[in-house]
Amino acid sequence: MATAERGDPVPSPQAKLTIRGLRTRAVRVPLRRPLGTSGGTIAHAPLVLIDLETEEGVPGRAYLFAYSDVGARTLRQLLAGILEMVRGEPVAPVAIAKKLHARFTLLGREGLPTIAMSGLDVALWDALARATSLPLARLLGGELRPVPAYNSNALGLDPPEKVAEEAQELLAEGFRAVKLRLGRKTLWEDVVATRAVRAKIPDEALLMTDFNQALTVAEALARGRALDRERVYWIEEPVRHDDYAGAARIAREVETPIQIGENFLGTRAMAAAIAAGAADYVMPDLGRIGGVTGWLRAAALADAAGLEMSSHLHPEVSAQLLAVTPSAHFLEYVDWAVPILARPLEIADGQALPAEAPGAGLDWNEEAVARFALD
Repeated sequence: MATAERGDPVPSPQAKLTIRGLRTRAVRVPLRRPLGTSGGTIAHAPLVLIDLETEEGVPGRAYLFAYSDVGARTLRQLLAGILEMVRGEPVAPVAIAKKLHARFTLLGREGLPTIAMSGLDVALWDALARATSLPLARLLGGELRPVPAYNSNALGLDPPEKVAEEAQELLAEGFRAVKLRLGRKTLWEDVVATRAVRAKIPDEALLMTDFNQALTVAEALARGRALDRERVYWIEEPVRHDDYAGAARIAREVETPIQIGENFLGTRAMAAAIAAGAADYVMPDLGRIGGVTGWLRAAALADAAGLEMSSHLHPEVSAQLLAVTPSAHFLEYVDWAVPILARPLEIADGQALPAEAPGAGLDWNEEAVARFALD
């Protein structure tokens, strides 16, 4: 039996892996830059770490952003129940996804069950990649390449002078694009903040904006038209995430491209949004779209519709997956998991550099995991 990096045992590519167990741990990682949005301030990242155990000794790893401490605890309980449904099964992500979708039909797949299943799916794919000593992107038939990335680590609802200075700092971390949160009390306050940032950053730097679902359709039309004159690259989630008719109207009437997708719970929601013409760009979240299996289906939908596709959170795995996404656009970079990773994702010259090691690029810094343990 061969040995992969960091001592993980790896069978030959012909070996079949079998699910033996699943270890989960919750951590609460303090953010380097707390993020203020229209939905509240995020000061800590509640993460659930997943360690898949196989009979052959090959691990599979993943993590999920749980949104709250309660979400983290609930996800752990869901994953414990899911393990009992799949223990002893071959590590076959597509087959496992089909089985779990059937098992959750009556209970309901929406919300946390989908996120839990997505986490397991990522761990399954990670194990398969480790078993073949390949980075995930190569296992999926792609090649590792730099991925354009924007820094999404802050630029919250702070005073204009503060976000303008912070934008400069974020670009100095190796980026050529940043994202500004909007959704202040008035249209004018959003315009002033946008102008303050735009005046401080280089002309060639890209400025994405995100309303975090803060507006009504009427408000979004007014603010979108105002932003059309402010050299904004996209406007993200201006209205309630599942108001596809409203988003479609905004996309038609506002010149700046509309970006949605982080709240797609599975690919059926994404297909419905595309059919409604709800956005110019899409950005699925790995933990909500269905993990790697769901991502690949989402990439096919985006490609068929001719829509550029970006990522939301989970930058380490997303960097691997954008390498096999036909209409790959931007990687959203957040450093929330950096403290608990043994090898954080590398950023250089405005691009993310996917890890060359076998798997999805996830190994834990166990000292930090212990320090930030939630339970």
